[in-house]
Amino acid sequence: MNLLNREFMQQLNDHSLNVDLFLGHFGLEKENVRVDHKGRLALSPHPKAFGSKTENPYIQTDFSESQIEMITPAFHSIGEAYRFMEALQDIVSLELDGEYLWPSSNPPILPDEEEIPIAKMNDPVADVYRNELADKYGRKRQLLSGIHYNFSFDDRFLRRLHDTLGQGEAYKDFKDAVYFKIARNLLRYRWLLIYLTGASPVFDKTYIDKCVSLGHSDDSKSYYFPNMNSLRNSVCGYRNDKPIYVSFDSTSDYVQNLNALIQQDDLLSIKEFYSPVRLKTAKGLNPLQELLEDGVVYLELRLIDLNPLHKIGISKDTMHVIHLFILFMLLKEDEPFATEDQIIADLNHDQMIAKGLEGMLHDSRGSQVMMKEMALTCIREMQEMVQLLHPYGEALLHILDGEKEKILHPELGFAHQIKAHIQKSTYMNYHLAKAKAYAEESVKNGYRFVGYEDLELSTQLLLKAAVKRGITFKVIDRDENFVVLMKGDHKEYVKQATKTSLDSYSTVLIMENKIVTKEVLKERGIRVPNGDAFRSLEEAMAAYERYHDKAIVIKPKSTNFGLGITIFNRAFSKEDYQQAFEIAFKHDQTVLLEAFMTGKEYRFLVMGEEVVGVLHRVPANVEGDGVHTIEQLVHEKNKDPLRGRGYKTPLEKIQLGEAEDMFLKIHNHHWGEIPSKGEIIYLRENSNISTGGDSLDYTDDIPSSYKALAVESAKAAGATFCGVDMMIEDITSEASHSNYSIIEINFNPAIHIHCYPYKGKNRKADEKILDLLFGEQLD
Repeated sequence: MNLLNREFMQQLNDHSLNVDLFLGHFGLEKENVRVDHKGRLALSPHPKAFGSKTENPYIQTDFSESQIEMITPAFHSIGEAYRFMEALQDIVSLELDGEYLWPSSNPPILPDEEEIPIAKMNDPVADVYRNELADKYGRKRQLLSGIHYNFSFDDRFLRRLHDTLGQGEAYKDFKDAVYFKIARNLLRYRWLLIYLTGASPVFDKTYIDKCVSLGHSDDSKSYYFPNMNSLRNSVCGYRNDKPIYVSFDSTSDYVQNLNALIQQDDLLSIKEFYSPVRLKTAKGLNPLQELLEDGVVYLELRLIDLNPLHKIGISKDTMHVIHLFILFMLLKEDEPFATEDQIIADLNHDQMIAKGLEGMLHDSRGSQVMMKEMALTCIREMQEMVQLLHPYGEALLHILDGEKEKILHPELGFAHQIKAHIQKSTYMNYHLAKAKAYAEESVKNGYRFVGYEDLELSTQLLLKAAVKRGITFKVIDRDENFVVLMKGDHKEYVKQATKTSLDSYSTVLIMENKIVTKEVLKERGIRVPNGDAFRSLEEAMAAYERYHDKAIVIKPKSTNFGLGITIFNRAFSKEDYQQAFEIAFKHDQTVLLEAFMTGKEYRFLVMGEEVVGVLHRVPANVEGDGVHTIEQLVHEKNKDPLRGRGYKTPLEKIQLGEAEDMFLKIHNHHWGEIPSKGEIIYLRENSNISTGGDSLDYTDDIPSSYKALAVESAKAAGATFCGVDMMIEDITSEASHSNYSIIEINFNPAIHIHCYPYKGKNRKADEKILDLLFGEQLD
């Protein structure tokens, strides 16, 4: 039995279209209901943190207030779409207070119908529509959740294919014909996709009474049908209340048929057309009219279950299988798909649900073949498709081998595995344990933006906050951490999270230059350390005798992240002094020497006219255990998953460089020394997190008088965003002219250290940036 159109495949190879065939745009939409800690449907409103239910393009509500929908943009690869959905799951999970995302398509413990809260959209048309659905289908059925898989071909491929095969046909008509052919074949062969992806075999006793009464039960708490792998795709699942058949022969016929059904009140709107495959437009505001005018933009597959075996409800392998299945439907020989054929496709769908692959496959010609035999044929020809058209398809062939095993050994299927796990536990306990485990994974992943881990952590946090609030973004330059944030017509260009349009170029130059910074602060009567500036090593060495017996700090004029800074707060040699200047001159042509200010150093994060957070930064250090050397203790402390390199984690790894060497030497230590148990060994004097220090939150402990000084310092430089580094003798005393000193204003303050301190609260600095750029978040 041959299904593939081999002449078509040969044409793709002959015109070098085979590689472009595998390109495309991929997106996911998925619904999860929220549950409480006992696995009961959460009756709380949609979380306010996600802003408008209708305007947030990433996080919305579905039918119920209890049902969250997550939507990825379209990406050029399956991996990107998968990772963005994982990021959305992390963002949502972190906002749920004592609640969890239910990982199954089938609902959790449900209350009575009237207690299930319908989403309130503040839109009369949308609110009426949801209430009509509740009356027509029941609220419990509406809580069935799943994944929508969105796909379109790369436009370059379609245009080249049109040039090759279009034969004078308009591009729009040709493109529509491609997508309608795939839709016809998908609907005909959807039984196989449901078999391979079905993952909702068991349901709770609180689901629809009629379905419970027809089901089997082992514990009187949960129910199933013997061969069913997907309740959502069954007669007890989510489908129109009566069969709906429309023409898939052309765009005009399709639109005409759907309009007629709406006018006849068979459908409330186009949204109620619950076809397993939809042909979609870009805007979707008036989809039928847009189909006629602009044509099909992408396909939406709506039959994919949430898979509890995977955190986001689907695996990358499954996404690849669906993609290959779509391509197979394009390359397969076309067949008629009139109403009679659609009725038979529905029968095959239901038969697979009832009997698995042991039933017979029917067609309009009256011939029959074993479903299992046809399933193996499809996989075999999909493998042939990959072998002939994809030059690097080994990984895809391996994935298809796994699908073939599911057909030969049904116990390897998702539904069989899930059912076996439930039988060892209970429906409720199994899914609730999964929900809590995935939530914990999101917490551990909390500071990362999955898929964007190459960006600095502060930028990752800002982008995650933007997504949560419904502000779209585009990464313009990954190396520079340069992004654009967009909400409606409002655009903001941001570099490294805090370099924004709210700070002028001259403000940045003032803060970047330590000499100028000190001058503008002194003009405001703000205390700064005294010192000198040197433009050559010779000039600096000539001043050694003036400073050799004083506590001093040596630093580049325009340093950041603590680079090139050396602190001498006790006796030092001329050689040490020279080495410190040599290190500093590597970072700037001018080096400052300043009096060392006593007390503890605190970083004040100023945003607008507010101190958002205050940190005491403890210099890089290790605690002795009486067994390991200092070097070994450093390596052990650096294993902490919160520590990394390049500002992509909340803390930086402790370095073993020349600055640390010098510090140990001055303090009469060395790397091979074994500190006694509990002894703290410091490795640097400066306390920057970027050099391995620890961050301790003191926001609630610092008197307001110091915060006022920090805000005044920012105003002196004209800064909206800055980090003010202040030495304070004793934070239990109010600020006076003699007990503090501003040692630096940082024009690019890292916000992640205030969001994820070593010890203390998350001060939501990422949210504050968005407040200042786009206005306060509305409830």
